[in-house]
Amino acid sequence: MATKVKLRQKSISKGRKSLYLDFYPPVPNLKTGNTTRREFLGLYITEKAKSAIDKQHNTETLQIAEKIRQKRENQYNKPEIYNEYEQERLRIRELGNRDFVEYYRELAEKRKSSNYDNWMSALKYLETFTGGSLRLTDLNERYLEDFKEYLLITKSNKTQKSTLSINSAVSYFNKIKATLKQAFKDGILQTDLNSKVTSIKYEETRREYLTLDELQILLDTHCETELVKRAALFSALTGIRFVDIEKMIWSEIEYIHGQGYFVKYKQKKTDGVETQPISAEAYGFTNGTDNPNEMPQMNKVFDGLNYSSLHRQVKKWITDAGITKKISFHNFRHTFATLQLFHGTDIYTVSKMLGHKNLQTTQIYTKVVDEAKIAAANRIQIGKSEK
Repeated sequence: MATKVKLRQKSISKGRKSLYLDFYPPVPNLKTGNTTRREFLGLYITEKAKSAIDKQHNTETLQIAEKIRQKRENQYNKPEIYNEYEQERLRIRELGNRDFVEYYRELAEKRKSSNYDNWMSALKYLETFTGGSLRLTDLNERYLEDFKEYLLITKSNKTQKSTLSINSAVSYFNKIKATLKQAFKDGILQTDLNSKVTSIKYEETRREYLTLDELQILLDTHCETELVKRAALFSALTGIRFVDIEKMIWSEIEYIHGQGYFVKYKQKKTDGVETQPISAEAYGFTNGTDNPNEMPQMNKVFDGLNYSSLHRQVKKWITDAGITKKISFHNFRHTFATLQLFHGTDIYTVSKMLGHKNLQTTQIYTKVVDEAKIAAANRIQIGKSEK
């Protein structure tokens, strides 16, 4: 019985249609050997094409899909016309027609529990640079180097004025490299392009922090929103990020008699599960009862935190306190790390408390501590006393 191969379309997100082949009767999958009725081609068309570009894209994509349909029909009905080598070359050629931007988007969607926002930010720059699509066959070292240069000179999507920061460019390009690595692992890329292109080098930045005296001043200074003040000081005493403080619920805080308070939560950035002791003073900034079990367990601890107005409120609070350092909410986490190291906590413990996966990330803070110690040592001099 001859195998019938139909080209079909399936509506998916963002006004697109995914093209696939429908086999009757079911056929062996060329990769797994299992029988299947469908083969998705990794090709997409615009559902309601209006512009000339979209219409041309649809026409060319449908032509490619039709060629694949014809080849599949020949493969299953006239297998003798293709030898094993030719079938493999055919498979590689078809993979090369896949859209790298779409493949990146598929990987990004799987990151919703870990660093998703960063992946999606990188996607915007990739879409702008590629025009929204890029065939794998057009992807090479030169193209990737050009994209790297683009990230280093393009304007930030957030400000539209200043150039994208070096460290943001590093982060975004690393997402592309991770996608290249996965594509090679999946057999979609025939060349390990990830190993052939180097990452952008991080620019070492000074991590500003607050002293204990400055924290005391802030404690005594009025803040426009008391909730912001409590959350910031909680971060300074625990090292927990804003995103994790904002989503923290009462069931994540526990009190153990004789041991104190603990926070058990999943970090949004790393997806790592953390159990961290916190001081009674830090717990006091939650405004909870002595036993957190008495609080509504599914309610947010710092309910009502608004990220959109956070930066302005913190900036005004810092200014009103007479502190001239450039401080954002994230600097309260830096403050925790720096003060812990400065007061003798070993770097391994600090790394664990910050939830770092790599000790090198924590070592950045040791440089700040060393600078402070050197400055303190140079304050006492006896060789220049007046006679």
